[in-house]
Formats: sequence, structure tokens, C-alpha cells
Amino acid sequence: MTTGKPWFLYIVECHKGQLYTGVTTDIARRFKEHQGGGPKAAKFLRGKGPLQLVYHEQLSCHSTALKREIAVKKLTKKQKLTLIQNEAKTHIVS
Repeated sequence: MTTGKPWFLYIVECHKGQLYTGVTTDIARRFKEHQGGGPKAAKFLRGKGPLQLVYHEQLSCHSTALKREIAVKKLTKKQKLTLIQNEAKTHIVS
């Protein structure tokens, strides 16, 4: 049984459609760091704004989050877009 803060996998889309995948315990803070472009922002995202958080999922621990990140990074862009679209469909309220 894991205790402590949950971890999150997230995907950020750049203005030209590139996708960046990462993990964090605080999505809002991490996304703000990426948007700011400062020293804590991912180098890949610098100068590629505006950025949009397009996907996230909660995971139980750091190890699980890292394994999921590796799996998602191995997906093709088309597969990642399908993942994002499927998540969006689950949040539609009828």
C-alpha cells in the first residue's frame, strides 16, 4: 500500500502540435514552470508556447508514474492523440 502524494502523468501540446510527456506531483505548479520558460521548464518546451495541458492521469507512486511515462513516450503521435481524445470523451457530460 502506497501512501503520500499521488503522482501524475501529463501531456502538454505546443503551438505547432508537438507533444511533451512528463510526470509530477503537482500539475498546476509544473505547467506554470513550463509556461514561464525559466530554469525549471523543460528545455524541449522553451520557446514553443503557447502551451496547452491536454491530458493527465493520476498514478499511485513515483515508480508507477515513471513506468507509465516510458510507455506513453513509446507511443506514436497518433496513439497519443487517441489517448487524449479518449480521455476528453470520458469527461463529456450528457
